[in-house]
Amino acid sequence: MPLLRTGMESRGDTWHFAMAVPERWQFLSGRLRQGLWIMVMLAMSATAWAQPFFSRGDAGWESYKSHFLLPEGRIIDTANGNVSHTEGQGWGMYLAVQFQDRETFDRLWQWTEAHLAREDVALYSWRYDPASTPPVADINNASDGDLFIAWALQLAADRWDDPRYRARADQILDAVQDDLIVEVAGYRILLPAMQGFRHPGYVNINLSYWVLPALRDFAAREPAGPWQSLIDSGARLLTLARFGDHDLPADWLRLSDSARLAPAEKWPPRFGFENVRVPLYFTWGNRRDVDTLEEIARFWDTPLPPAWIDVTTGEVAGYPLSEGGMAINSLLAGKPWEIPQQSAAGENYYSATLLMLARVAANQLSLSGSYP
Repeated sequence: MPLLRTGMESRGDTWHFAMAVPERWQFLSGRLRQGLWIMVMLAMSATAWAQPFFSRGDAGWESYKSHFLLPEGRIIDTANGNVSHTEGQGWGMYLAVQFQDRETFDRLWQWTEAHLAREDVALYSWRYDPASTPPVADINNASDGDLFIAWALQLAADRWDDPRYRARADQILDAVQDDLIVEVAGYRILLPAMQGFRHPGYVNINLSYWVLPALRDFAAREPAGPWQSLIDSGARLLTLARFGDHDLPADWLRLSDSARLAPAEKWPPRFGFENVRVPLYFTWGNRRDVDTLEEIARFWDTPLPPAWIDVTTGEVAGYPLSEGGMAINSLLAGKPWEIPQQSAAGENYYSATLLMLARVAANQLSLSGSYP
């Protein structure tokens, strides 16, 4: 009898492989069950990275655009006064490639280049506020947004054979290597931005900025580059970033020159709004083996996990994890078929985007590479 039984279920235009552990295996430890899940997912995802699994006109993508994409090509943060961020532009560009929507991709890219591209370096100012004068008051970048924009451009070049996309992606990644990747205490570090995070004796970092599936793709394209060692350092740091009674990582961390890791002092010591992306990116990037993810899965193993927890005091939010966070929880728990096709009405931009990314990640991890 196979260790895992496998079936197929259809959701819209996408086929999912539904996997379940037989009842007689339920006595196994959570870590061993997750290990079985990892082995199957890795075996099934070997060729999944460049496959167009979603069709044009997908209901979830069309709903997402109708709620968060303006006609000029700007993704709006509906929970923060309809500002825009490079993270949102990068996420939108990436999703447009996955849903084979070149017209939307080009609108997003052109708006981003026109309004957020910096003149001094091939990176992007992180925030656009239409209510401010000027709308871009801070030219500092955000490295996760830069990574997603570069990754989306590379994938767009693969899909639509446009050399402009690849040339711009190369420029961005050169700037990332020159200005955002540094060595600290034996780790290769991704700075959150060019300014504001390096200090005498320490650096502040955020592991949710390590976009592991993108870094994994960059490493495959450029084996001599810094990408694989950046992944390895991120996994080592996440393994160490376990605080409080639940052994959870804080959103923002301080890494000292002596290799001491602790919650950063300028931010609340919470596992929550930022690091909800860590289990998404590390699972999606095939690093589900990091023990800290098992602690996150255990903390979330309840019908309504709290949106955040203070890793020092144990205080929890008085409201539950968002719908997007619950989609990531399903991915982390090895239940990708539980992820909805689209967000519920009224869900905000951040939650809705996390759900869409979790949906794409689930397909890339659970679909057979032989399925077009």
